Amino acid sequence: MNVTTIGIDLAKTVFSIHGTNQYGKVVVRKRLNRPKLLAFFAQLPPCLIGMEACSGAHYWAREMTRLGHDARIIAPRFVAPYRKSSKNDDNDAEAICEAVGRPNMRFVAIKTEDQQAVLCLHRIRRGLIKERTAQINQIRGLLAEFGLIIPQGRYHARHRIPEILEDAENGLPMLARRLLNNINLRILQLDEEILAYDREIEAMARRDEQAKRLMAIPGIGPQTATAILASAPDPRQFKSGRHFAAWLGLVPRQYSTGGKPRLGRITKRGDKYLRTLLIHGTRAVIAKLSDKNDRLSSWAKELVERRGYKRAAVALAAKNARIIWALLM
Repeated sequence: MNVTTIGIDLAKTVFSIHGTNQYGKVVVRKRLNRPKLLAFFAQLPPCLIGMEACSGAHYWAREMTRLGHDARIIAPRFVAPYRKSSKNDDNDAEAICEAVGRPNMRFVAIKTEDQQAVLCLHRIRRGLIKERTAQINQIRGLLAEFGLIIPQGRYHARHRIPEILEDAENGLPMLARRLLNNINLRILQLDEEILAYDREIEAMARRDEQAKRLMAIPGIGPQTATAILASAPDPRQFKSGRHFAAWLGLVPRQYSTGGKPRLGRITKRGDKYLRTLLIHGTRAVIAKLSDKNDRLSSWAKELVERRGYKRAAVALAAKNARIIWALLM
């Protein structure tokens, strides 16, 4: 089969395939179930294969690469303009096939198994933190029904909830006391699980030389360092540190016309989790600027006074992103 470019619409069981030859003529348009997909591509000559970034995309890209193909992953928003009519699996595969052959198309870096394993650790930890926050908010709301108010924040809850449950004179019914105690036990269990994951991330960072270099940057800790190494593509794909900061969504949004530049708030594109870690890290740095007089601290102090705390935190995060790019090169 003389096919040079293929677009795959990934799914759980049935995959739509659209392939063209070197002249752009359609030579294959079919659907395959999951067990037959790799067998089909194993008998094809090396070709360019495109797929949307979704669940399982990195796995399939690695498998296609092992078969000798040039597999590339595309962000869904870059595929949508090439869809010619209604959205369905076959039209999506055709749009992917068209998009992957564009010379200026941007692609998502294919992650290794080890990188995805590290990201699993981060995602599980983040999920536990969200669950703990939900449990604390639930117990705060339920206690408010009985006139018992707890200030916001998990540290206040950690001290006040046991006191309320042990107070026999606050009018809390025994049924509610028992149910709320079960929630509190779950919160304590979540604390232990999150702490265990934090220690595993710290140990992982201590074993990695690149992570150690990144942690020398103010505001970069084990979580940020390991998450960046697991998520960021090869730094040589970026022309400069500013391009890396733009990949993280830490540069101003531009809406320019008529030769007049108009810059707005940051674009917030890219990985939200990495951007959040970087900004939270810089907030911790800014909170401790009062007793420091180095060049970076002086610049940050001046920026806080001139532009405000939040803008200064984002600007320092963008600066850290550029430093990270330089250290990874």
